[in-house]
Amino acid sequence: MMSKVCVVLLCFLSLLTNAHANTLLVFGDSLSAAYNLRQQQGWVSLLSQQLNRSHPDVNVVNASISGETTQGGLSRLPKLLETHQPKWVVLELGANDGLRGYPLNQMKQNLAHMIDQSQQTGAKVLLVGNHLPSNYGRTYTTQFFNVYSELAKEYQLAYVPFMLENVALDSTLMQNDGLHPNADGQPVVLENIAPTLLPLLNLP
Repeated sequence: MMSKVCVVLLCFLSLLTNAHANTLLVFGDSLSAAYNLRQQQGWVSLLSQQLNRSHPDVNVVNASISGETTQGGLSRLPKLLETHQPKWVVLELGANDGLRGYPLNQMKQNLAHMIDQSQQTGAKVLLVGNHLPSNYGRTYTTQFFNVYSELAKEYQLAYVPFMLENVALDSTLMQNDGLHPNADGQPVVLENIAPTLLPLLNLP
């Protein structure tokens, strides 16, 4: 009887392991949380739909929260890594740090810690960068943008420099706040990210 129980437990643990084996964790802010839209309209849901067709064994978990900063992300990430055991992490944070004028050295340090935490679990990291509006000044916006490229080079990461390429300056693809893509802009965001993300999955 005891041996049968052990076999059942081992099978259950095996199922849990397999369930996490191909998990993709998207860890971002409102730009990945479908801000002001239905969840199924956001680029992460569109990605999940695409992968359901091409890579049905990949489970997409969207842990993005509107308003999230790198400091908040740093405090949340360890539990998410433990719970989901992702094979891949899409790290899309920092925009709120920049919009609030937070020190960029602290933002960079927080992102570096999250990259370290992810890589220590064996996860591959895709770093997603962003631009700030030009009214934040050329020096600050340039330094902000460079944080991502510097980290990508230092950690040899897959890297998307600007997720809102061909979106941010097109009013037909942006919400009225000028910061978030609308429903029509979400597929373009996915087009910006997918060419770098899909090779990272490295699945047949």
